[in-house]
Amino acid sequence: MGNANVSNVTIRPEEADFFAGLARDWWNPKGPMASLHQVNPVRMGFIRQAIDAHWPGAGALAKPLAGKAALDIGCGAGLVCEPLARLGAAVTGVDAAAENVSAAAAHAEAVGLDIRYMAGEVAGLDIGTFDLVTCVEVIEHVADKPAFLRDVAARLASDGLLVMSTPNRTAASRVLLVGAAEAVGYVPKGTHHWEDFITPEEFEALLAEAGLAVTAKRGIAWRPGKGLHLSDDMSLNYILSARRV
Repeated sequence: MGNANVSNVTIRPEEADFFAGLARDWWNPKGPMASLHQVNPVRMGFIRQAIDAHWPGAGALAKPLAGKAALDIGCGAGLVCEPLARLGAAVTGVDAAAENVSAAAAHAEAVGLDIRYMAGEVAGLDIGTFDLVTCVEVIEHVADKPAFLRDVAARLASDGLLVMSTPNRTAASRVLLVGAAEAVGYVPKGTHHWEDFITPEEFEALLAEAGLAVTAKRGIAWRPGKGLHLSDDMSLNYILSARRV
């Protein structure tokens, strides 16, 4: 499988087990994963902007990913996979937790979407390359980030588009994303480990090592009256697009 190292397990087993325990409630917008349902439209807004910027003429199309293959790494129960399928893509979702994949497949079938879901590490799956690769809120759960990004890059077609998001490692994120968010039940306890967060500068350097250049970057911020939205403020969370150098 080229440069993929099947023995190189990048997702910590305890991280996969933690999210697997939430699988059955993943699609409940008022359940333990409610925060994902709130942020997902914001993420998808950025993903659509990135698609329109990457492929000429895509902005005029209702299904800009028609004829294209998309991969979502760390897909959970399919919150990103399903909208990508609705944009026309042939979608593959990969997750380290088999329970998440089962929940995702059941939900896709129930809503009539044909999405291929696979359990495992992306490095250990012979799935080829993709026009679009998404990987949201995953890298902060990864032990060996350079190895993981090499595996991600290996799945990207030569002219493909990558979109990733992650929390920033700032004083604000330590207080709000870890302490306050868990205290009030906004995210399940144990979701985030602040020391594993990476800054945008660190992320760009890691992507460069994997042969990728960032093409756009936005913060995901929150404020009263507006809720979660794309912003120039990256102090809590950010999302970026990249392509091969």
